[in-house]
Amino acid sequence: MAKTATKPTSPSAKAEKPAHNGHDTTVAAKKAERLPVMKTYKIFIGGKFPRTESGRYYQPKDADGKPLANICRGSRKDIRNSVVAARKAVGDWANRSAFNRGQILYRIGEMLEGRSAQFVHELELHGATRKHAEAEVSAAIDCWIYYAGWCDKYQAIFSSVNPTNSSHFNFSVQEPTGVVGLMAPSTSGLIGLVSTVAPIIAGGNTAVVVASEDHPLPAVTFAEVLATSDLPGGVVNLITGLRSELLKPLITHMDINAVVCADPTKEEKQMLDTEAATNMKRLVVPKVKDWMQEEGRTPYMILDTQEVKTTWHPIERGQGGGGGY
Repeated sequence: MAKTATKPTSPSAKAEKPAHNGHDTTVAAKKAERLPVMKTYKIFIGGKFPRTESGRYYQPKDADGKPLANICRGSRKDIRNSVVAARKAVGDWANRSAFNRGQILYRIGEMLEGRSAQFVHELELHGATRKHAEAEVSAAIDCWIYYAGWCDKYQAIFSSVNPTNSSHFNFSVQEPTGVVGLMAPSTSGLIGLVSTVAPIIAGGNTAVVVASEDHPLPAVTFAEVLATSDLPGGVVNLITGLRSELLKPLITHMDINAVVCADPTKEEKQMLDTEAATNMKRLVVPKVKDWMQEEGRTPYMILDTQEVKTTWHPIERGQGGGGGY
């Protein structure tokens, strides 16, 4: 029988790899070496997202010390621009019905719910555990809806008909103080911000907000929610940057009617007291230790930025019991 001839096999044939494998390895190595494009966040003024006038930015770090993003380093000029936008918006916002303000705040709460996963992710980037981040986002949404409900109720609770010793009716009602500057809590990225912004605008004020220096990502996303809601432009203006650079411009600006400052140091409190007395500005320092707890949600925080307006109305004798009320 004739033997079947077999084709000799090259010794290197078995060790030979497909040509594309070497290319894949090179691509994978390049991907590992590639630096991701870092996002640049803008500030929020008058319903728009301009870049900071200063042209500067800073990079907050994550739990591992790596930079998270390019965050605008706001300036005194940004504060001034925000006050102009807030002053322009205050008339329309204050004159809206309380029910309409409640509707708008409720819609914002719906949108916060829809973007809850993004807020959780950003809080995690700032070092929070997933469990804590989820709890903080839930608390922030509940807090916002809480104040939405109070928009058309606090007047009924805190206004009054006062006794007089003459033939007059005497009524006291709450009115918004105007433009409010807010230095948001520095230890919280979302719940502290929401808990201080909501009562200010629920009462008909407009706000110039300085976000937490160390936890700015949720604040900028919160501004994106406001921008896509039906909240009028200028009602909330949000600046990011260094607390040491922005606190004094906030308290010294003559067209800001009140300042709410969370977590001031001893030196900051001394400066705030001095400057507030100089320009007759109301200063509010919230006495809240934990914004996650019920102490951070109270209708009395609405009253912190309200003025009491008292009206006298004469009673015609013979129609209202002329002996007075």
